[in-house]
Amino acid sequence: QVQLVESGGGLVQAGGSLRLSCAASGGTFSRYVIGWFRQAQGKEREFVAVISASGGDIVYTASAKGRFTISRDNTKNSAFLQMNSLKLEDTARYYCGITSRISTAPFDYTYWGPGTHVSVSS
Repeated sequence: QVQLVESGGGLVQAGGSLRLSCAASGGTFSRYVIGWFRQAQGKEREFVAVISASGGDIVYTASAKGRFTISRDNTKNSAFLQMNSLKLEDTARYYCGITSRISTAPFDYTYWGPGTHVSVSS
C-alpha cells in the first residue's frame, strides 16, 4: 500500500514563494509518475504539474508555466513543487498523486495524499 503525505503549505503574500513536498512510503517510488493537483473551495480538482518516473518528462498547466517547478528525488522517495510569484488564484489545497503514465486527469491517479493548504493573501 502506497502512502503519500504532502507538506509545505501555508499562508504567503502574493508574489511570494512556497515549496511543497510529497513524501511517499510503500511501493517503489522510482517507478511512479507523480502529479500535483489543486482544489480550491467549491471547485473541482485541477491539474498543476506532472513528472515522469525518471524525471525526464514534465508537463505543466498553462497557469503554472514559468512560475512553478516540479521535481523529484527518487533517493528520498519525494517529489516537490516549487511555487514562485504566487497569486491570489493559487489559493487551494494541493495534492500529490501517483499514476502509471503522464496524465493531467485526476481519474488516472491511483493514490493521493491528504493534501496541504496554500493560502495567498494580497
